[in-house]
Amino acid sequence: MSLRRAVAAPYRQRGVEEMTESEFVVALSLDRSWFSPDQAKRLVNVATAEGLLAQTADALAIGFDPTTVEIPDGFVPDEDILTQRTTFERVLDMLVEEGATKQEAVAEINRRQTSLGISLDGAAVLYARQQGLDVASLADRALTELQS
Repeated sequence: MSLRRAVAAPYRQRGVEEMTESEFVVALSLDRSWFSPDQAKRLVNVATAEGLLAQTADALAIGFDPTTVEIPDGFVPDEDILTQRTTFERVLDMLVEEGATKQEAVAEINRRQTSLGISLDGAAVLYARQQGLDVASLADRALTELQS
């Protein structure tokens, strides 16, 4: 997933687990030239909403081990990572990261949605759980979205 790669890159480069927001923005905009400073700030918001970053009193803490993320040579993230994703999109990305094909995962999710008469987000969470993925936080998010 390119969002995880984009978030991990500055932390891997510096070998840290925390940095200030301004250091993170500089790393993405000036050091790597991936985003404008405003876009990099938007990435902070998206990554925080996705649980990849946590805002502390004076720093951004990464929410996963950045050394476990492969960043291929020449990698440049797409600007579409700057938008918040639905629960379905997040679950689908997790499934693809675990080796499922996108087409296969979508077909299985659609089958569950149709046969059980549940939301797309609920079907995605159910399918991912059946595949052994930890989707507890996404299940909570799907439930919250249904109750809104």
